[in-house]
Amino acid sequence: MIDKTKLNATSLQNIDTAVRFTQISLAGAERLFNLQFQIGRSLLEEQVRVLRDLAGTNPQEAATKMNKLSVAALEQAVSNSRSLYEIVAGTQSELSKLAEEQAGQVNRSTASAIDMLAKNAPAGSDVAVNALKSSAAAAAAAVSSMSKAAQQVVEFAEASVKAASTATTDAVKNAAIKATPAA
Repeated sequence: MIDKTKLNATSLQNIDTAVRFTQISLAGAERLFNLQFQIGRSLLEEQVRVLRDLAGTNPQEAATKMNKLSVAALEQAVSNSRSLYEIVAGTQSELSKLAEEQAGQVNRSTASAIDMLAKNAPAGSDVAVNALKSSAAAAAAAVSSMSKAAQQVVEFAEASVKAASTATTDAVKNAAIKATPAA
C-alpha cells in the first residue's frame, strides 16, 4: 500500500532538489557572465592604453613594447582561463554534491522499502529479501566508488590545468626575453 504522506514528502523533496539544481546552475551562469563582462571591459581598456602607448614610437621601441605587451596579454589570458576553470569546477562540484546527496537519499529510501518489504514478506522469502539488500548495498558501493573516482579525476585535471598554464606563461616569458632586441 502506498503511503500518501511519504509520497507527498518525496515529491516535495524532488521539487526542492530541482530548485537547488536550478539555483546552482544559474549562479554558475551568472559568475560566467560577470567574468565575460569583466574580461571584455578590461580588454577594451587595455587596447586603448596600448594604442596610446604605441603612438609616436619608433619601430625598435614598438617591437620591444609589443614583446612586453604580448607577455602581459598571455598572462592575462592564462589568468582568465584559470578564472573560467575555477567557476566551472566550482559549479560542477556543487552539482556533484547535490547528486551525491540525492544518491544517499535514494539509498536510504531503498533500504527503508526493502525493510518494509521484509516485514510484510511471506515466510520463507528471507533469501529473496537478503538478495535485494545485497544488491542495494552493491549498487550503493558502486556509486560511492564512481564518485570517488570522479573526484580524483577532477583533482588531477585541476593540477594539470595549473601546471599547463604555468608552463605556458613561463615559455612565453622566455621566448619574449629571447626575442627582445638588445638595447
